[in-house]
Amino acid sequence: MKRIFLSAFLLVSLSLSAQNIDRKQVVERNNPHVVTMDSLNSLSVGNGGFAMTVDGTGLQSFPKPYSKGVPLGTMSDWGWHSFANPENYKPEESWRYYDYGRGRKEPYATQIKEDKRKKAAGDWYRVNPHRLHLGTLGLSLGSDPKNIQQVNQILDMWDGMIKSSFIYHGRAYQVETTCHPELDMIATHVQSKGSIAFDIRFAYPTGGHCDDACDWNKDHLHSTMLVSQDKNSAVLKRTIDETVYFVMLRWQGTAKLKQKGKNFYQLQSKSADLKLTCEYAEQISSESKTFAEVADAAKAYWNRYWQKGAMVDFGQCKDPRAQEMERRVVLSQYLLAIQDAGETPPQETGLTYNSWFGKFHLEMILWHQAQFALWGHPELLERSLSWYFKAEPNARKIAQRQGFKGVRWMKMTDPDAGEAPSSVGSFLIWQQPHLIYLAELLYRADPSPAILQKYAKLVDETAEFMGDFAEYDKEKDRYILRGCIAAQETLPAATTVNPPFELSQWHCALKIAQEWRERLGKARDAHWDDIIAKISPLASKDSLYLAAETEPDTYTKVRMFSDHPAAMGAIGLFPYNSRMIDFAKMKKTEQWIWKNWKWNTSWGWDYPMMAMGAARMGEPENAVGALLMHQQKNTYLVSGHNYQDARLRLYLPGNGGLLMAVAMMCAGWDGSIHPNPGFPQDGNWNVKWEGLKPLL
Repeated sequence: MKRIFLSAFLLVSLSLSAQNIDRKQVVERNNPHVVTMDSLNSLSVGNGGFAMTVDGTGLQSFPKPYSKGVPLGTMSDWGWHSFANPENYKPEESWRYYDYGRGRKEPYATQIKEDKRKKAAGDWYRVNPHRLHLGTLGLSLGSDPKNIQQVNQILDMWDGMIKSSFIYHGRAYQVETTCHPELDMIATHVQSKGSIAFDIRFAYPTGGHCDDACDWNKDHLHSTMLVSQDKNSAVLKRTIDETVYFVMLRWQGTAKLKQKGKNFYQLQSKSADLKLTCEYAEQISSESKTFAEVADAAKAYWNRYWQKGAMVDFGQCKDPRAQEMERRVVLSQYLLAIQDAGETPPQETGLTYNSWFGKFHLEMILWHQAQFALWGHPELLERSLSWYFKAEPNARKIAQRQGFKGVRWMKMTDPDAGEAPSSVGSFLIWQQPHLIYLAELLYRADPSPAILQKYAKLVDETAEFMGDFAEYDKEKDRYILRGCIAAQETLPAATTVNPPFELSQWHCALKIAQEWRERLGKARDAHWDDIIAKISPLASKDSLYLAAETEPDTYTKVRMFSDHPAAMGAIGLFPYNSRMIDFAKMKKTEQWIWKNWKWNTSWGWDYPMMAMGAARMGEPENAVGALLMHQQKNTYLVSGHNYQDARLRLYLPGNGGLLMAVAMMCAGWDGSIHPNPGFPQDGNWNVKWEGLKPLL
């Protein structure tokens, strides 16, 4: 029967995907248009592992006034820095031992406050390493953005170019800015009557939890040395403690580079037309690209990107909300391609500014990057998924020291897979199954033996920990999950048993791990099969699903209906299992959440999660309503960034979750048989799409 459903679904999918969509028109009608110098209206160019964000001038002319908006970042996968460690702190100084009834004490990297040295050690490992702001490249236009008038700026997403024009003190400027698709190189073309000057400035890192990573008051702690210069190029060497990198400048036109401060250079030209490329790299590069060459390479890359991947066209929808839905979808496709497609998992604020010290969170990788496999760009997912091989040795050490088999993936980490101490993050487990889920999506996008062989060991090791972490409850003949902080982070590790999201995850991921073993001709793991058959159903009270089995007062305590409505994720992201979940109870739970949840405490990916749950339960109007719910943390700026609050002015998991939800609302999921199952069938949502993959 399942094969019949899938065959019918594939026929529907093929008929939908055969619809002709004018992709260029869809993209271009959603190009961001900026007409004011507003710090929340910043735009970016990038290549997935490197990005630069600009103000209304098309460059980074006003980094300080924009620092509290969407900052003018220049960041990369490789650009990291650590402060000195003169006290010789060791990772184990942040460990605290916990007894979760498993017959041993388990060490977790946490934030110890009562011991001065241990607190300092934990703080050091949270802050270090941190992501670097590589430098600002701006026009020399003074310090007050109010002097910039008649801004007219367009991000041409089809060609990967920001085109800006404005007036400064009566002089007209035209600026084009783009990024090379493979090199960490910005190219800009500036035209103006009279002289042109570029300001190239560098800051010391702040090591801050959430900021633009620029301390402009510590020139004495870093240096910028002119290594070489000729009439059309210059090389700068940056030294920040032990971190060294280079900046290569090459220009077309008559100009001269002058040092204006220890970490401030200015490229001055009397020409009315100047073209410049600026490349950042760990070693001096011999690449010599003209503006035209970079622009052509960017155009070719972005044209391929839009033509190759999936596309959704809301242009024939009658519902007045459809235009905003399409805008969010197209802009999210662009933003995630420039900020989330590098060789490491991305941070929540991508390559724009630092959140959580610039580190990335592995529980978020699903929201960031599952969409690449669903939207026809599995190669972009695989770039960062390959990082898990580098992380595997450290993940194995974490599992071993806590007495578990397999590998336990860390929560908050860095390119070298260090473990950041946290009183919350170190106890999360919902990042654990993501590797299996993402590997399965990658395999479905490219069902080749090569994918299976590459990731099989990681899938097995990940499942091995999961099988060991699930505890057998002999009295009730079931498996339970405990000794963890749930995805809904308001639940304490010491008392939480059987959070709903994680129960569904464990069931889904272990089933996938078994399928991988069978695909490779291996025997199924008997212990995993026992868990699959006997894992606890979701706990409920009064026909409402609880935040955890140990939280019977879920619907009377505000703390329990704050943060993430994770119960909806238990049905939204994973195949339905009737033994674990009752549809009627879940629908009643959803209705309660809609009416009573403290949405001001939510996060950007909660809305897509709600939409996915509603879609699976046959409530397409609620699915659309969730994605477009009028809440602050579901705000999408002119650029498409998902605004959260004054601290997190952008939040890429929201964008990724949106694309994940829309993919399944269009292409469905395993066993769904109707076209566009997540959209109302009332004649107002004639959604056309091409190239999407169904969800599990």
